[in-house]
Amino acid sequence: MVDASGNSCPDGSARIGFLFNHDHLHQIAHSAPIAFELGLVRTGQPVVLLVSDPRQLDYLQRLAIAYPGTRVEYRLLSLGDRLRHLGQRLDRLLPFTRLMTLWQHRGAFRDLDVLVVPEKTSLILRSRFGLKHLKFVHTRHGAGDREVGFDRASGQFDLVLMSGPKIRDRLREAGLLREDGHAITGYPKFDLHAGGARPKLFDNDRPTVLYNPHCSLSLSSWYTQGLQVLEAFRQSTRYNLIVAPHVMLFKKQFQVSLQHWRIDRPGDIPQRYRDCPHIHIDLGSERSVDMSYTRAADLYLGDASSQVYEFLHQPRPCLFLDSHRSAWQQDPNYRHWTAGPVIASTEDIEVAIDAAFASHGDYLGTQRELFRYSFDLGDRPSAQRGKDAILAFAERLMLRPSVDARLTA
Repeated sequence: MVDASGNSCPDGSARIGFLFNHDHLHQIAHSAPIAFELGLVRTGQPVVLLVSDPRQLDYLQRLAIAYPGTRVEYRLLSLGDRLRHLGQRLDRLLPFTRLMTLWQHRGAFRDLDVLVVPEKTSLILRSRFGLKHLKFVHTRHGAGDREVGFDRASGQFDLVLMSGPKIRDRLREAGLLREDGHAITGYPKFDLHAGGARPKLFDNDRPTVLYNPHCSLSLSSWYTQGLQVLEAFRQSTRYNLIVAPHVMLFKKQFQVSLQHWRIDRPGDIPQRYRDCPHIHIDLGSERSVDMSYTRAADLYLGDASSQVYEFLHQPRPCLFLDSHRSAWQQDPNYRHWTAGPVIASTEDIEVAIDAAFASHGDYLGTQRELFRYSFDLGDRPSAQRGKDAILAFAERLMLRPSVDARLTA
């Protein structure tokens, strides 16, 4: 492989890095298993995991235990005290820390040929920070329907690893699909977290509901109906409730929507709900990102989170809160709302939950089709399929210099 300065890599192989540059852990399981699989087979250049936070580093190292013998190199991309303190203030308005991490450590990325990422902010390394040689692989994170997953930036990657045909079709419909730059490889997060016994969180035999509101002001049910949901369950004598919102909902004191010119705050959760023995509240622990709650629940209650698709790994009843009076019926961004009843009010929500359990048979076929369309899961682990796609992509990169040389000879 030839680097940006024209020098050859010692063993001729592409230098591959995986970046984890977020203020939470929820993106890690979507690409880390692929890195560990690559670390099991790479004999030349080691796979490099670039991490922007010590908590992420610790989490990655514990996940790597499931891949004994993997050979990876960890690099912590830390910022100085001044920038970290500045970020604590500015991150409420923009991704200052993430951007500064990319800028401060652009030299570390310059040494790579391929950068594998689960997000899109890192594209700025090529578009603004001068690393024109760097090739980007997008693992994505989640398999949801929201239009942000199929925006212009989603089409700027050299290779996109997709959970299933839905992602391919949506990108193609948006005119963003590179026919030679994508591969359907499944869902690596399932390799780590989908198996095992269902967690038991309560000391009773009540059915358990998972309430999973999104963080976006334009999509979330939390800002107008969240506490109403909690109050209904506090008074319930028949159901448990897990409150596990999108991990970014309570990360910021204020949430801002530039698209709809709106600002709001998630507020505080009163102590009476935290003290209720049949309500479990988790605003962002590791259990909120490792499928503990989507596996533990008997019914999913939510709005727009892609976690509903992880819940459907085992089809169960769903109920959706339409807090914004959406025209959703023919909108592909709300396809997941066909997996169960949709209600606009939290009034008599326990009655609606009873009805969702009773009518689950009517939605079972739809749920299975939604899951099949969103996830292509074969006999081989998804991370191994992702590894193969990246190695094939890297091999094509290695061949290009010699092809170009023949053409110019």
